Amino acid sequence: MLAFGAFAVGTDGFVVAGLLPAVATSLHVTVAAAGQLVTVFSASYAVLAPVLAALTASWPRRRVLVTALAVFAAGNAITALAPSYGLVLGSRAVAAAGAALFTATASATAALLAGERERGRAISFVMLGVTSSLVLGAPLGTLIGDLAGWRTAMWLVTALGLLAAPAIWLRLPGAAGRGDGDLRAFLAPLRDRRVVTLLGVTVVAFTGIYLPYTYVSEIFAPAWAGGSGLAVLLLVYGLSGTAGNLTAGHLADRHGPRRVVVTVMLALAAAFALIPLGRGTFGTAVVTIVVVGFLSFSVTTPQQHLVISLAGPGAGLVTSLYQSAVYLAVSLSGGVGALALEAWGAAGLPYLAAVLMLAAAATNATRAGRA
Repeated sequence: MLAFGAFAVGTDGFVVAGLLPAVATSLHVTVAAAGQLVTVFSASYAVLAPVLAALTASWPRRRVLVTALAVFAAGNAITALAPSYGLVLGSRAVAAAGAALFTATASATAALLAGERERGRAISFVMLGVTSSLVLGAPLGTLIGDLAGWRTAMWLVTALGLLAAPAIWLRLPGAAGRGDGDLRAFLAPLRDRRVVTLLGVTVVAFTGIYLPYTYVSEIFAPAWAGGSGLAVLLLVYGLSGTAGNLTAGHLADRHGPRRVVVTVMLALAAAFALIPLGRGTFGTAVVTIVVVGFLSFSVTTPQQHLVISLAGPGAGLVTSLYQSAVYLAVSLSGGVGALALEAWGAAGLPYLAAVLMLAAAATNATRAGRA
């Protein structure tokens, strides 16, 4: 049920990018202006996630999750109905508030209900909803947008959120909030240098991960050559990423999240460094994407597992900050990647990503403590 809710939220995050031309035409703005829908969503998500986690710390987890989905659905309904560009922008902030609160709470709740021995697999199953939205939800939403209009696609996302809410309310086992009104106690994990370091590592690592993904069309341009091959590469990336996410969750439970995440980061650095060798033909590009996608999504669960292990009672806040760190990294990857693309060309981006992954692995191994 939590994974289905994450699927709804993830679909919203991914589908808007494919609807931008239609949104721009409908609202009489440029595609660049329509692209600010993504910017507003990401920025609002990053800022609101820890704030909302703190405000709802004492609520029962079921109430938080259902409220988050209700806010999420309301934001998307407003987007679907909004007659003006300004109102659409505002509605994206509302949807982001619900999405941020749901994703962080769902991960923390899954970890709490599963217990320490099954924590990694529980988190990976929730994140399966996000990765499957990349594979299925976003393409389906984009297709519906092409056939019936972008507003219909937003109604689809709204319906997904509304479908998940009653199932969670009726079937999710009870889990009390971890807050007791003492905000200082709730914020205690941020006084732990290891937690703060891990959040910083998360920004560095996911900036490296999203650099090649954001500019995949440029990096693999020699292979897909403007045809439908790019869609195939993105599909392969999503499928291999889903497998990587599930595998990493199991390994984190068995061998410990720290060992797994450091090993994966080192392997991913090597894979990024080898991307220029696999971008020349479509066949080699597919193989490269399989490896990179598998390893990229293998970072998500053990890194989050490691943060939760260190956070203790403050896991709700820390998972929200973790999500903020990821969304900050998404924004940074676009800006940093644009500068690197201008300076070194598309072939230089994977090397920059490899350097970032090496830095993240080294910090995780030497300064982030043990969990």
